Amino acid sequence: MQQTLVVGGGLGFIFLMTCLGGATVFFFRKSVKEGFQQVFLGFAAGVMIAASVWSLLMPAIEEAEAQGGIGWIPAAGGFALGVLFMLALDRLIPHIHPFSDVKEGPATMSKRTTLLMFAVTLHNIPEGMAVGLAFALAVQNNDPGMFAAAMALALGIGIQNFPEGAAISLPLRQEGMSSVKAFAMACFSGVVEPVFGIIAVLLAFLIAPFMPWLLSFAAGAMIYVVVEELIPEANLGKHSHAGTLGVMAGFLVMMVLDVALG
Repeated sequence: MQQTLVVGGGLGFIFLMTCLGGATVFFFRKSVKEGFQQVFLGFAAGVMIAASVWSLLMPAIEEAEAQGGIGWIPAAGGFALGVLFMLALDRLIPHIHPFSDVKEGPATMSKRTTLLMFAVTLHNIPEGMAVGLAFALAVQNNDPGMFAAAMALALGIGIQNFPEGAAISLPLRQEGMSSVKAFAMACFSGVVEPVFGIIAVLLAFLIAPFMPWLLSFAAGAMIYVVVEELIPEANLGKHSHAGTLGVMAGFLVMMVLDVALG
């Protein structure tokens, strides 16, 4: 029961932080300045890169070797599958990125505001999976150190979810949506994190021997999001020191959290 509460608390925290970020729409009418947007997006990218390495790929290799296997095989295979999974979702789900006017995915008559929300919802999926799998690994091994590492991952993802929530609600408000609806849409985009986190936990327990594959799968999905969306948007089509420094800061924060707490 205690472990269930911890897992639920971790997944609930990352969702809550998205909603809190979305709540900024009640205090600000205009979108965040370009420089801040670049920092926030870069920070999220840095957190996800560090989390993919320290919280997912390295544990995947260690877990595979502990099972008597070759560590790099599930790490590389799962990583590739995660990339293919996100690539498929990118092609199958219509969306548009916050700083672009180009619609991606299947042709649709959906409003721009809906497509904006779909874009952020897409890259929330691997974040929820990552946190869920980190907690599942800790439960399977009943290891306090792994629980601390999972909490560090949830904390890091939660921190970057705050500006992410604002990055959804403020543009939607600018598009003419009411503050209440923009806030609700930001929260809704974050719902996929606990949902996919729970799915990942259930999968981890149903097919425990494949945990290394699942961990690296989440890593591949997260790195896809970083390269496909976050870093290009952090630079906004030009060389950006703000975006670059944001990536460095996010990487450092996540690395310190994982190493210090895990």
